[in-house]
Amino acid sequence: MHITARHRGVDMATVVHLALHIPQVFLSLLIVLALSLVLAKLTSLPAPAWVGIWATSGALALCRSSDDLLARLVFGLHHPTSGELARLRPLWREVTARAGVDAAAYTLWIEESPEINSTVAGGHVVSVTRHAVEKLPDGQLAAVLAHELGHHAGGHAWSALVTYWYALPGRLAWRLLLRGVLLVHRRSPIMGEAIALTLGAVAFLAVVFTNGAVLLVVAGPFLISAVGRSAELRADRYASGLGLAPQLTALFSSALADGQTGGNADGKHGVTALMARLLASQPNSRARLHALRRHIARRP
Repeated sequence: MHITARHRGVDMATVVHLALHIPQVFLSLLIVLALSLVLAKLTSLPAPAWVGIWATSGALALCRSSDDLLARLVFGLHHPTSGELARLRPLWREVTARAGVDAAAYTLWIEESPEINSTVAGGHVVSVTRHAVEKLPDGQLAAVLAHELGHHAGGHAWSALVTYWYALPGRLAWRLLLRGVLLVHRRSPIMGEAIALTLGAVAFLAVVFTNGAVLLVVAGPFLISAVGRSAELRADRYASGLGLAPQLTALFSSALADGQTGGNADGKHGVTALMARLLASQPNSRARLHALRRHIARRP
């Protein structure tokens, strides 16, 4: 049996995911450039040095120590208890042995969630939900672990962390802008409406002068969510390739029988349900079961 230190690659979902985050990363770069000019006046470091620190921070985020820190502080994960680890470790070793991967290259984490799947968080993190650990039989839990390993095999894990990190300045600036507008609107509705109209005018001019290209920013969240759903299906196919297709099928069928589709549109109707489906980063159990069955039927 050939064992590799890690099992990482770059599939099409990863490539498209990285490409779709270019506008967000570019916006973050502009914000960092502006901040670096301010910091250059307050400190002895020149502006390019501050930009360089931010540019190299993404590589540092992929280090194992940084990975663990982000998993705990940003994604809210925690290490398994001794009892949980006693159950997870043999299954994880079996899954990694099937894949030909060193089990010790990754760290097992627990997410407090009632869902089946966990959050993809970092290049060394394999997380499963408490629901999966407490409720699933061994075979189905092994399938969930194989699914999470599939995210690493396709490059989904490291690309999600890198894009999250480099898009963070733009995301924070957008939130601060919205909060500022709301705060101004509470104190002075007229001033708040004036700011909103100004921002609307700027957006309109951006659409005109870019020949509508800026509208891709509006479509970005929907496209990113679609790529996220595709990555989930790819991870399912990876787990199926490790011989765990029956366990995955049983897992999705059981979720449907219990009425737990795992979709964001559950209990919603009309336009709200449509928007929830379009912005969902994970496909529901029915879609995953259907895609898995089609994949199995196409295999020789």
